[in-house]
Amino acid sequence: MILQALKEYYDRKAVSGEIAPEGWIQGSIDFLIIIDQDGNYQDIADLREIVGKKKYAKIMQVPNIGNQSLKHSNSGKDANLLWDNSSFVFGLGKNGVQQIKSMLSAIDYWLENSNDQGIVAVRKFLIKGIESQDHFTPILSHSVYGETISEGRVKISFRVLETPYNIVFDSPFVKDNLTAGKFIETSEKQFPVGICLVTGKQGVPIELTHPVIKGVWGAQTSGACIVSFNKDKPSFESFSKEQSNNAPVSKLVANEYSKSLNYLLQSAQCLHISDSSTVFWAKNDTTFETDFSIYFSEPKKDDPDAGTKKIKSLYESINNGAFVNNDSDNRFYILGLAPNAARIAVRFWQVGTVAEFADKIKQHFDDLAIIKPPKEPEFYSLWRLLVNIASQDESKNIPPNIAGDFMRSILTGAPYPATILQAALRRIHSDTENRVKPVRAALIKAYLNRYYRIHINLCHKEILMSLDINQPSIGYQLGRLFATLEKIQEEANPGLNATIRERFYGSACASPVTVFANLMRLKNHHLAKMESKGRVVNLERLLSEIVGQLNDFPAHLDLHEQGRFAIGYYHQRQNFFTKKDDSSDNN
Repeated sequence: MILQALKEYYDRKAVSGEIAPEGWIQGSIDFLIIIDQDGNYQDIADLREIVGKKKYAKIMQVPNIGNQSLKHSNSGKDANLLWDNSSFVFGLGKNGVQQIKSMLSAIDYWLENSNDQGIVAVRKFLIKGIESQDHFTPILSHSVYGETISEGRVKISFRVLETPYNIVFDSPFVKDNLTAGKFIETSEKQFPVGICLVTGKQGVPIELTHPVIKGVWGAQTSGACIVSFNKDKPSFESFSKEQSNNAPVSKLVANEYSKSLNYLLQSAQCLHISDSSTVFWAKNDTTFETDFSIYFSEPKKDDPDAGTKKIKSLYESINNGAFVNNDSDNRFYILGLAPNAARIAVRFWQVGTVAEFADKIKQHFDDLAIIKPPKEPEFYSLWRLLVNIASQDESKNIPPNIAGDFMRSILTGAPYPATILQAALRRIHSDTENRVKPVRAALIKAYLNRYYRIHINLCHKEILMSLDINQPSIGYQLGRLFATLEKIQEEANPGLNATIRERFYGSACASPVTVFANLMRLKNHHLAKMESKGRVVNLERLLSEIVGQLNDFPAHLDLHEQGRFAIGYYHQRQNFFTKKDDSSDNN
């Protein structure tokens, strides 16, 4: 199903020219070697583009005569057509001559009997290099680029003087020869034939080693495979079938799905969170494809309100039925990938309509809605939610697998993973300075409400956005009580460096009986120090209202009650700073 959907995406994008057609692939070139018609070196053109302080190769479509364009073997016999890394072009390393001969072989096979001036010139250039390595000396010793080229990693192609095209493979002769027909004809000679599991076609050449995928966060930079079998391990084989014959996919389809996935991973239709890379696409064109990542991404510095506007637009679209009317039948695919050594693991795979996913995303933001200070973001990105429950609030400490599990829950409407609540509570306990941040309170609220929406419990009352004095949860009321005792301490001791939050929050949340009796005695000393008697009366009234809902201080609170404790504490703290109706509070 995954490969079939990726092939459909390729078919759609290939028609518009956004994905390279058969025989071509999205690649990059660093330098052009400028040569004359006799194959003699004339100059070097630097195509690299400066982004920030670094130089990056120019992205373009390059010839692809198999799968070598992404990853070479160690044989030195799998050169690309009219371009490659400088190691192949100039014969650097132990297989130097073999690599140059391989480039010539590619030209002779794919562009046989060519009279194209550019191709003829490149052949002459390579032949002279085989005859004498000194032919490459002016390039490898170039005062500006020589050292970089000699390292063997930069991508090289050619420009031939007195030809009408900028790069040699832009020649119409090259484009005419790199057709799907030639691709299939070559494959039939080199690969076994069978039935393709994706298209159902019979008698097609089967790909033995699928193309590598590049761009998955944390995977090998040279690329990794999403479909692969270990050739030397019989345990991976069935009925003596070797390599990918165990799950046959035609060479043509393997090439197409890999192009789609590589394209998606390099596009705006990719979201990287923690160890998970998520790509998404639709069967037919829709604005939801480009908007999806914005719903979960951190806002851009040059346009911080873009995400908020998109999410509000999502709400409006759902309310006025736009997605239902226009995209009720438009299939939408979401694929979560994670690195796994030389392979890529599928973390999750979700299929639905655009309208269905739009509704699930709206529910996610509804669940996170909570009263906040004015400077807080209206909507939290996925990264901001996860980093605030990670140790030291650092991305590198986001727990493994949690991003993929979290995204799956959002897209299915299922309860968030239990690790979300556990991580949030651990972070609150360890973060003595901040404790219950608005983002953590929002996440805990969302977790509990989603959990009890599925696991119905008549004793549970939904947690509201703001203070709920009638919330029956003992954890919630204890959190309110702790916030009130902290407020009394703060007002009785202006400028206090540390409050009971720093010293007693963890114990009060987990084992209330060990802390609250002592804190209730201490609050009498704090109230006695306050000069405003009206304020003392108001605070005592609030204490009475909260304590009146408690029968006793429990010995322990389970994780869900600890979550409600955090919400009660947060709601009560926010209420102290937002409730201004009663003028007696300011006495």
